[in-house]
Amino acid sequence: MRLLIVEDDQALAMFLTRGMECDGHRVRCATDGAEAIQAFRNEMPDLTILDLNLPVVDGEEVLGAIRTMDPQLPVLVLTGRQEVNTRIRCLDLGADDLMVKPFSLHELRARCRALLRRKREAKLMLRVADLELDRLDHTVRRAGELIPLTNKEFALIEHLLLHRGQCISRVELLDAIWNMEPAQTTNIVDVYVNYLRRKLKDPPPGYLLRTIRGQGYLVPSEGEMHLPMPLVISSQTSQTDQAAQAIPATASIAPAPVILLPADDPSRGS
Repeated sequence: MRLLIVEDDQALAMFLTRGMECDGHRVRCATDGAEAIQAFRNEMPDLTILDLNLPVVDGEEVLGAIRTMDPQLPVLVLTGRQEVNTRIRCLDLGADDLMVKPFSLHELRARCRALLRRKREAKLMLRVADLELDRLDHTVRRAGELIPLTNKEFALIEHLLLHRGQCISRVELLDAIWNMEPAQTTNIVDVYVNYLRRKLKDPPPGYLLRTIRGQGYLVPSEGEMHLPMPLVISSQTSQTDQAAQAIPATASIAPAPVILLPADDPSRGS
């Protein structure tokens, strides 16, 4: 899931980032209120953790601005302010939850998971053909088989699934997944795409993950999934069964190696 952490204390922001990344989340940080509003507008994160004592724009104003842009996306307020009236104002402004500093990181992570689960309209399960990605449990399955992925591999396929049908450039992927500037010379995107293809058993040109030459990568939309059947990757299935499942009755197939002669052919034995 995509998280926005708004915290002006850099040490605490780093501590929170590492803690949330342990759950497989992709994290962006903002250190002042104005940056937070812009980051929220650009990212539309699945959840925001918001401190109140912020420079430039106060946290309560940031909360109001966030709710103006989207009244639904979960916001957890994290504050050192002890006044009950402050907490009441935050809840009235649209905060979904509130924790007072000092706090337990384990409890914070659990509260974030609870907020994400309750967000019913959030895209917690992403599917394409026989591929299923659970954004909350951080798992990927293909044809029912669990595919172990690293955090970066998971983030890459998640980003492409969230933008299904759109070609995502290498520059955008570098920024979204690795927080790297496009000026940096690297082929890390292509390397990780190859990792994914091997693990998903989706060799080039790719049924699930396709290369658009000179532009980037995409997961095709429903209408573009023109192959007849999803690939079957279960080790329980025999090669003969896989071939039978992959070819529908209407498909055009190559001639069999045995040549069948018509009944009246003179070369046919009696």
